[in-house]
Amino acid sequence: ILTTLVKGICKPVTCKIRILPSVEDTVNLVKRIEKTGIAAIAVHGRNKEERPQHPVHCDVIKAISEAVSIPVIANGGSHDFIKEYTDIETFQKATGASSVMIARAAMWNPSVFRKEGLCPLKDVTQDYIKYVLRYDNHYTNTKYCLCQMLREQLETTQGKKLHAAQSTQEICEVFEMAEFYEETTAILEAKKTSLETETQDEDDQMEDPDVIKMAVRFDKREYPPQITPKMYLLEWCRKEKHPQPVYETVQRPLDRLFCSVVTVAEQKYRSTLWDKSKKLAEQAAAIVCLRTLGVPEGKLCEGENHLMNKRKREAREHLNNGDHGEDLAEPSHKKANFIEGTSDVNVPKM
Repeated sequence: ILTTLVKGICKPVTCKIRILPSVEDTVNLVKRIEKTGIAAIAVHGRNKEERPQHPVHCDVIKAISEAVSIPVIANGGSHDFIKEYTDIETFQKATGASSVMIARAAMWNPSVFRKEGLCPLKDVTQDYIKYVLRYDNHYTNTKYCLCQMLREQLETTQGKKLHAAQSTQEICEVFEMAEFYEETTAILEAKKTSLETETQDEDDQMEDPDVIKMAVRFDKREYPPQITPKMYLLEWCRKEKHPQPVYETVQRPLDRLFCSVVTVAEQKYRSTLWDKSKKLAEQAAAIVCLRTLGVPEGKLCEGENHLMNKRKREAREHLNNGDHGEDLAEPSHKKANFIEGTSDVNVPKM
């Protein structure tokens, strides 16, 4: 696996292991791993049966560090060594490793990376809760992280209240942040209302009476491979001597969904459903047009697919003529009216 990864991708490949029961076997394993060409190896200094309460085997990590030329990343020192920033260097020296990987100590108190020393746990938990509120973290994950921070304080009154909390609001009350919760929630609700109003305004502006609308989505599972409604629509326009379809696509800032309008023979068509990608929105618009016109759209349930047969004939002709030129990919005929939407960007009007 490692050899294949090293040969197959341009990024540095690293590997992490636990140690084996014997030092000799562990060193031999790491030497084998080194020969695959990986850039570095992380070593958790316990075997697979050992748990965090077991001491980390710094001597084994050190033996590995001395046996290989690639960087060794030491892991597993949270319980025995790492309580604050200066302890990281102590663990690194004890293992002879190039660097240190930290998990549990960082969960217990993220300020372990602070060179000036640990911040008081009360400050850390309150700062964390502020991020939780601003970025709408799920309360179950918030509760888990805070339990990790409190650790031996879980049996205190505060810890028991945290265990009983069933919402972000209740968690904030446990940590004396009810007022901050109310203020932040009010701000976020006001912002949400404002964005919803903007979205409704955009939808209202899109209610063009001249646009034919239908609630449809494109599901590629309903179509043969490499055949899409857009291809069928383009084929129909060519047959009927109409100009090529023109797609205008916009992105809604609130939820970053897309809607597309296709113009065919001076008539506009669109789906009333918003899609997660620009391509899906365009396919949906093509479906609305085809269904309105009563033209086949290429679905598997429609029976024999004339467009697929045409593609196969063209492919055979190209091969017979020795022409291996252009791929028979779907051509792109779009009007450049698409903007990567963000909350402070004006969405183009349709």
